Amino acid sequence: MRRASGGSGASGPSTNNPLLAVRLPAWRSRLLLFGLFCGFVSLAARAFYLQGGVSTQFLQRQGEARYARTLNVAANRGAITDRNGVVLASSVPARGVWAIPEEVDAGKRAVAQLAQVLEVPAAELRQRLAGQDRSFVYLKRQVEPQIAQRVESFNLAGIHTSREFRRLYPEGAITAQLLGFTDVEDRGQDGIELAFEHTLAGRPGLRHVIKDRLGRAVEDDWVREPIEGRDVRLSIDDRIQYIAYASLRSAVEASQAHGGSIVVLDVASGGILALTSWPSFDPARRDQMQGQALRDRAVSDTFEPGSTMKPFSIATALENGVVAPQSTFDTDPGWMRIGGRTISDTSSHGVLTVEQIVAKSSNVGTAKIALRLPAQALWDTLTAVGFGQAPRAGLPGAVAGRLRPPGEWRPIEQATIAYGYGVSVSLLQLARAYLVFARDGDIVPVSVMDVDSPAAAVQVLRPQTAQAMRRMLELACTDEGTAPAARVPGYSVAGKTGTARKLHDGRYSDSYVASFVGFAPASSPRVVIAVTIDEPHGARYFGGDVAAPVFSRVAAGTLRALQVPPQEPAYALAESDAADSARSVDSARSARSAPGVRSVQ
Repeated sequence: MRRASGGSGASGPSTNNPLLAVRLPAWRSRLLLFGLFCGFVSLAARAFYLQGGVSTQFLQRQGEARYARTLNVAANRGAITDRNGVVLASSVPARGVWAIPEEVDAGKRAVAQLAQVLEVPAAELRQRLAGQDRSFVYLKRQVEPQIAQRVESFNLAGIHTSREFRRLYPEGAITAQLLGFTDVEDRGQDGIELAFEHTLAGRPGLRHVIKDRLGRAVEDDWVREPIEGRDVRLSIDDRIQYIAYASLRSAVEASQAHGGSIVVLDVASGGILALTSWPSFDPARRDQMQGQALRDRAVSDTFEPGSTMKPFSIATALENGVVAPQSTFDTDPGWMRIGGRTISDTSSHGVLTVEQIVAKSSNVGTAKIALRLPAQALWDTLTAVGFGQAPRAGLPGAVAGRLRPPGEWRPIEQATIAYGYGVSVSLLQLARAYLVFARDGDIVPVSVMDVDSPAAAVQVLRPQTAQAMRRMLELACTDEGTAPAARVPGYSVAGKTGTARKLHDGRYSDSYVASFVGFAPASSPRVVIAVTIDEPHGARYFGGDVAAPVFSRVAAGTLRALQVPPQEPAYALAESDAADSARSVDSARSARSAPGVRSVQ
């Protein structure tokens, strides 16, 4: 009984333990309840803020960033063709490989396989995937479609491919400076690609893609379809371009020159049939796109033209009635002084007719003629044929050259400008200027675009003056002149050599620019061809030695390509004219001692 009562008595104290009988104050329970109520109100307000439209746009953007993307879709760039439809530049399908780094889950082995397929060092690939931009990074651009298919076969999360195009240039270095090139975004960077970017490029499209968590497209809609670029048709003739390139390269290498350039113009339209420079580069190899090879020398480089300027001075004198073709000038003793400066010829030629001054390229004779002209008259002719103005041929980088106003000319400057010093031109300017002799005194703009009808011509010289100059320039290509090497079997040719010293640090050096500009056939010109060789080395550096032979080869190939029928034996008439001219000089020498007869000195 005691144990039982003792057990029941033991339970009483545990129930009445003061530690278990603690009572909380009422205000604390109310505070806790109020805190819970505030928490539920805050959650409700946040839910309303997120779901009720206050921040809908932000949340949609965040959500779409995880499952939806708007992708740029490249447009096919237009092709560039020559006048006969031969493709000079075109685009072929390619693929871009890109990644969303935050979604990429690939081990070292998978990354190594991907790097091997893309031909990118594995370390570089890992560096790109670990970069700061976690939403998008290109792994490689413009890869072959077959390579892109292999990448897709790996099924790597976060690795994707997209449509691109890659530019092809079938002619390689032959048309490199003329056509230019594009960047990895297929945007024109130089040459025709840059000049006609808006025509060639088209407009890229936009595509909205929704993907599941595995990166598979479950919805794909066009936002804006791409608009393909338009083709550009050039005046270039692919056959003539190759002939010009091969002939120029051979001449530059043979003379160990720094470089060279050549322009071939269609006399009837002013269209550029060929335009090339050496050294050149292969547009398919971007490692070659540097330094001298990138320059389109014919368009962007200027030089002092030397004796190729003389025909314009002579033509101005003929046009103004100062001289006639058979007027004579005494060039003995082979030099003359003007204002303390000396002008000289390579040798003393004695008494020369105006025709022979051109044929033998006499500086003294040209200076004497030029000093009889008003400076304004010579300047008017030079500007009328395009000197001092950038040609609007549709080519980027065209330069204006240098031709100072006539009011600033001193007598020595007027004399030197007359034979090509103190003035600078581009080869394209010089070629275009010679159209005035090939076209009976008028001139048309030059263009690299193939046009249905040429622009309106501007008359600069009387037809009689242009015809007289053609005869003189034809004599220059005979054995009596400085350019017999310019002759073309079966055709008559006309033209003028130039050999000008180069300026280095403000002083004339022993480096030269050798040039030749001419047209063929001389009797009915079809093409004008201008050639420069920059700093030829060796004993043969004159224009007649290194530039005239290039003209001969290019003219022969061009006339065959244009199917111009051969003429009579090429130089029978010219040789006869040269003999007649020589006899007229002998007569003039005799007449100098006869009383009452006055010759032009």
